[in-house]
Amino acid sequence: MAVLEIYDIEKNKVADAELDDRIFNAPVNENILYEVVTMQMAGRRQGTASTKGRSEVSGGGKKPWRQKGTGRARAGTNRSPIWRGGGIVFGPRPRNYAYTVPKKVRKAALRAALSMKMKENQIIILNDFPMPEIKTKKFKEVMDRFELHRVLFVLDKENDALGKSSRNLQGVKMLRAEGINVYDLMKYDTVVLLEPSIKKIEGALI
Repeated sequence: MAVLEIYDIEKNKVADAELDDRIFNAPVNENILYEVVTMQMAGRRQGTASTKGRSEVSGGGKKPWRQKGTGRARAGTNRSPIWRGGGIVFGPRPRNYAYTVPKKVRKAALRAALSMKMKENQIIILNDFPMPEIKTKKFKEVMDRFELHRVLFVLDKENDALGKSSRNLQGVKMLRAEGINVYDLMKYDTVVLLEPSIKKIEGALI
């Protein structure tokens, strides 16, 4: 089993954590990572782009000019797609871009993402992050102590004070263990796990 040091917020080592190799030392399959991240990004697309076809634009109803004798090309309606202000041919319509990949693939991608972070020494474990009051300054002091910049915090439970203390800082995101996902793991440089969240992650991915 992989072993990582557990720190308190003063950056003092307090214990060692044994991590399950099936999750934190799994093979890194880049194809699976790409597939799951693409799925997540597709699900976030709004899909609100919309255009009007020739039956929806205003105008029409009268032939612009007679069929023959004008020297111009024949025309039957000013709603034609080749006219300015006419309808759009095969234009975008509101749609849902979301799709899913199998659950086993999503779990394998999460294991791969965590293993990649582990191999690159981008995982830090904290025994706790006490925050009795909402204080961005105190939160920033802890980040500076650990030299953290773009960081994802994984919590075992909702922590309102911690969330509000960090929300004004750029490059910081709070997630509960149940919401951990491949996109955020890949996006942030460092992952900070609160010790109780490890058991929840292992329980979900084994």
